[in-house]
Amino acid sequence: MARTAALPVLNGESGLSRYLAEIRKFPMLEPQQEYMLAKRWREHDDRDAAHQLVTSHLRLVAKIAMGYRGYGLPISEVVSEGNVGLMQAVKRFEPEKGFRLATYAMWWIKASIQEYILRSWSLVKMGTTANQKKLFFNLRKAKSKINALDEGDLRPDQVATIAKRLGVTDQDVIDMNRRLGGDASLNAPIRDDGEAGEWQDWLVDNTPNQEAMMAEHEEYDHRRDALNGAMGVLNPRERRIFEARRLADEPMTLEDLAAEFGVSRERVRQIEVRAFEKVQSAVKGTIARAEQAALEAAH
Repeated sequence: MARTAALPVLNGESGLSRYLAEIRKFPMLEPQQEYMLAKRWREHDDRDAAHQLVTSHLRLVAKIAMGYRGYGLPISEVVSEGNVGLMQAVKRFEPEKGFRLATYAMWWIKASIQEYILRSWSLVKMGTTANQKKLFFNLRKAKSKINALDEGDLRPDQVATIAKRLGVTDQDVIDMNRRLGGDASLNAPIRDDGEAGEWQDWLVDNTPNQEAMMAEHEEYDHRRDALNGAMGVLNPRERRIFEARRLADEPMTLEDLAAEFGVSRERVRQIEVRAFEKVQSAVKGTIARAEQAALEAAH
């Protein structure tokens, strides 16, 4: 989208405070302002109107991006990917449908960030074994179950409990906890004297409204329906392996599935990869068809 070079740029964690201050300078739009700008962009290719629509929602991107800081990825990259999603939303936004841009953009922002995280899994040094990957995505839940919610290192007994539950070594738990604990809390003061407030004070209001709640429910329903439909492309063996490895709270090991089907571990891994690719392709197709149907219904 045009004039992207004029957008504020977040340069690493050290520039977060300055970036948040910069994006707060862009005014929020009233419903009628937003509607007229969107009409100017869609009907007259008014690039200034598109620029105002984007900049007025940069705080929304920042708020959503903060929710994905626990994956060990640079916050500047997460925000950048969210901004790409926002620009896609502005490009496709149809004000005549009656919803605010924020409601529509939330899905695009989250989808863009999540796609970036999926692409970046291989860049996150979380180990190569299934149990280490499981630790990466389940450490926070495991900590909450034993009320280990404090920042900093875990106690030895907590480490031992989590390691046993997730099937990894004590050192794996210690290393992963330190890696994922490197992100600053949104409740931390911006300055030591506390006068500047907390990080979360610089973001948009967290109070849910009807549009936001509707968008959240709609997004969940879309994902559930897309996944359920996509599962139909799998044969029984692929479905069993995919569900056991990707959807279960406690994923089965390659060894157990190999014994169940009487094949090698490598064969199970190959089937899992193929099943994931088939489901991923089917989900993308479902979403594309849904978008096309929505566009046709609007015209």
